[in-house]
Amino acid sequence: MEHAPPFTRPFPWRLAILVASALALATLGGLVLTHQAERTRPAAAADHAPKKPLAAPLRPRFRISVLVLNGNGLSGAAGGLATDLLATGYHHAIPADAPSLDYARSLVLFRPGWQREAERLSRDARIPTVAPLDGRVAPEYASVPLVVILGAN
Repeated sequence: MEHAPPFTRPFPWRLAILVASALALATLGGLVLTHQAERTRPAAAADHAPKKPLAAPLRPRFRISVLVLNGNGLSGAAGGLATDLLATGYHHAIPADAPSLDYARSLVLFRPGWQREAERLSRDARIPTVAPLDGRVAPEYASVPLVVILGAN
């Protein structure tokens, strides 16, 4: 007796190869596009540049003391600015008279290592001139890192 072979359909090899090829091309195409994007990225050149050391964060205002000197002779000028600085958040703002009352312009002076805080103070006080402290301050103010001298301007 003869048996009829069971009906089996042959495996669709062509379709399987086409699907696998399409997946491979899609994956490879994505890798090529990603590689091209990385090559044309402007920051890629900076990745190989020498790194600058990160600057230390600014000291917070509530930890900074400021000496405010009246160098223009106007009564209450130093006290007014000291009050404004305290309202801005500075720890201490000590008003006093400068050794001379004939300063033409206002200045923000700083001790070594305090330049960035002095620049912020100059913005807070709206005084454009910032310079290193090159003179001596009275001994009772030797620990104060920032000094403001109010001039006639």
